[in-house]
Amino acid sequence: MTAPVPETLFLALEHLDKRFGGLHVTRDVSFSVARSEILALLGPSGSGKTTVLRMIAGFETPDSGRVIVAGEDVTALAPERRRFGIVFQHYALFPHMTVGQNVAFGLEARGRRGSEVGDRVGRALAAVDLGGFESRRVTEISGGQQQRVALARALAPEPRVLLLDEPLSNLDPSLRERTRRELARIVRGAGITTLFVTHEQEEAFELGDRVALLNQGKLEQLGTPQELYGSPASRFVAEFIGRSSVVPGIWEKQTGRARLAAGTAWRAVAARDLLDGSPVDLVVRPEALAFVGARDGGAAEGRVLETRFAGRETYFSVALEGGAEVEILAAPDAAQPGWKVFVAPLPAGPLPRVYPGTGKAE
Repeated sequence: MTAPVPETLFLALEHLDKRFGGLHVTRDVSFSVARSEILALLGPSGSGKTTVLRMIAGFETPDSGRVIVAGEDVTALAPERRRFGIVFQHYALFPHMTVGQNVAFGLEARGRRGSEVGDRVGRALAAVDLGGFESRRVTEISGGQQQRVALARALAPEPRVLLLDEPLSNLDPSLRERTRRELARIVRGAGITTLFVTHEQEEAFELGDRVALLNQGKLEQLGTPQELYGSPASRFVAEFIGRSSVVPGIWEKQTGRARLAAGTAWRAVAARDLLDGSPVDLVVRPEALAFVGARDGGAAEGRVLETRFAGRETYFSVALEGGAEVEILAAPDAAQPGWKVFVAPLPAGPLPRVYPGTGKAE
């Protein structure tokens, strides 16, 4: 039965649960993808993201929950009846076929014949900048070009939804970055509702209009890259997205500060209502900290352990009094290993976020 759907909503997952034996792989996963939106499904290994993709594609059946496309419940439909395009991690190209034959394969499997196949193959290859490659064998082209052939094969049948399962993971770093830019241009130009799985944050942030972050089978947060980075919904999100350091402290509710082990207090944002005097952990970004003078407000004494050069700026690892270690992003000449330094949050920088802690701070 077809349910009414908002004009912009196209793909919806409703309370997807999946177990494999005693392993609970996905837990009540629900989210929606707008028409023509690109959604990145991000998470560490074992978070359930590929299982979610396979349930959307129809290769796995959820134990409970539904997959809705344009108001139609497709949960029980076979993969070939969903009209989805899929690009697998290993591309699944046929090495004995030409580029054109690989792209035509999916069309012919759907009953397309004659000039229509040739026309669609040509349009799909042109869309991925491989026009004129029809007669090449896939073994004669580069890895990046093979990835685009797989994408052309998925686009040729004009699918309702495009699913990408870590499509760049087999490429070397330099080729991956270039191909990622090409992929973003092609997918946005196609205007197809797209969901792609990745464990690379940079990839998710560059390609995704929004990012759905999974952890142990649960959806931790769904939002724009800026929202996940700047307003993490949980400690997992705060630590997983970007770079961060964790500093134990004691929460001073009235002042909105956390007192560190050495006595210095830093202003912070509490993720939820915390009791005054309760142990907390501050999650702080490297760009939110700076080297300061000994008498500056919030200055915490420490010693530089090591540096990591990053072009115009350098990451400095600093051991604070009390045992915590923080990372600071600053100019390359700001300090040297072994130096005694003082560290404080930037007045105008993003405030550290506070979560219930371990009680190690005094």
